[in-house]
Amino acid sequence: MQAPPLPALPLFDQRQEFFIDPQRCIGCHACEMACAECETNGQLPMIHVGYVDRAASPQTYTQVCMHCEEPACAKVCPADAITKDEHGVVHSANPSRCIGCSNCVLACPFGVPQKIEPYDLMMKCNLCYDRTSAGKRPMCATVCPSGALFYGTRERMAALRPNSDPVNVFRFGNQTVKTKVNVMMPAGSTLLVVD
Repeated sequence: MQAPPLPALPLFDQRQEFFIDPQRCIGCHACEMACAECETNGQLPMIHVGYVDRAASPQTYTQVCMHCEEPACAKVCPADAITKDEHGVVHSANPSRCIGCSNCVLACPFGVPQKIEPYDLMMKCNLCYDRTSAGKRPMCATVCPSGALFYGTRERMAALRPNSDPVNVFRFGNQTVKTKVNVMMPAGSTLLVVD
């Protein structure tokens, strides 16, 4: 007797989005630990927790790939190792193509990609593609105790944060960057200017 076939996995759900609420980060590093447990990262976290201004405040923040609509990291890669898929996810460098030049590290306006020296390879968050493409949430969003990281619909986020709006347009000097990842800002915000 043959076992029944496994149910088909859902496709990547475009209604699900990633939201960062910087005011809620408590610096617990749970996101880093969960990310490091992911077998696709080689036990290295692809999300990072840092201090805004450690000398003046205990306020922390999370740094994760913003998955830009026009990723600068991919544009400057001479080996065409970094790709953006049809779902808007910018993937880590393909190990068979990456030449370890660090152009992507220097080009990213958010400072996200990191060259992992022992591997001579650029690695960064890929939105837990192995999970999100199967209808699951990214590891970091499943463990964040304060709700600083959230993966879900805009409608659900609006219900959770009625006094905030998601922003995914950033201005760096004269450059405007639109991203797949949203940062929660005060209600009415549509742009985050980074100088």
